[in-house]
Amino acid sequence: MIEDPSPAANTYPARRGQFRNGMEYLTWGNGAKTALFLQGGPGSELPAGMLLRLFQRRFRPYVAAGFAVWVLTRRRHMRAGHSVADMADDVAQAITDELGGRVDLVVGESYGGMIAQYLAARHPGRVAYTAIVAAAAEVSAWGKQVDSQMAQGVVDGDAAAAGGAILEYLLPRDRLGVLRRLLRPGLGRLMIARYKTVPRDDLLIESRAEVAFDSRAVLPSIRGPVLLICGDRDQFFTRDVVEETAALIRGCSLIWYAGKGHMKTAASGRVASDVLAFAARD
Repeated sequence: MIEDPSPAANTYPARRGQFRNGMEYLTWGNGAKTALFLQGGPGSELPAGMLLRLFQRRFRPYVAAGFAVWVLTRRRHMRAGHSVADMADDVAQAITDELGGRVDLVVGESYGGMIAQYLAARHPGRVAYTAIVAAAAEVSAWGKQVDSQMAQGVVDGDAAAAGGAILEYLLPRDRLGVLRRLLRPGLGRLMIARYKTVPRDDLLIESRAEVAFDSRAVLPSIRGPVLLICGDRDQFFTRDVVEETAALIRGCSLIWYAGKGHMKTAASGRVASDVLAFAARD
């Protein structure tokens, strides 16, 4: 484990580093329990500056509840064909080699929630409680297309393509066409800059793994406690797939966020309280 101490403007100073398997991490809090956060994607990077402060504010309830928080990226320089299941194996390896062999809570958001499903199914001894936020057993056809466009646009340095994909998240169904055309290049440049530390091949590998992702076959093998939180207007993970996912996981707890789509569900202030209540149950 290689660490680079970097105090943040927050009550809980953050430390950055890289695990031996190539996954980067950010951690803060010194509680006896461990909460592992798996980020969305395609692409994952460690927050810095204002984004880091927002992350710390978002996870403050976990620290207050006695958790040390660990935010992970995917491993760097993945081989072609690396699947979501392989990414779950990477997380399990990090838990085994670096985090004492078991964590108390995994919170997987969006793409991270896809990984969390395979982590719970393939490595049950590594996680006590699993919370899957804004994710389910398969991404919609629309979601696969949008994320593929975003990843390819970033890799190609095509700001219009990358920005157009982000606008599909923010202004779906071709609303406000003039505004979309004005915003597209600037948003695309922001996305390209945001992912400057992510190897370009990794972006494409994650995007292709998302297209191939379908966890239905392994969900019935999950035995640990699982909480599923989804918005009923999520275009990436539709209501019917979410309900199917919950039915395939034995004893799964499902919470719907009424009127919320994908991004608003993931960013909701309710998530921490719902997840902590779930993880506190006997």
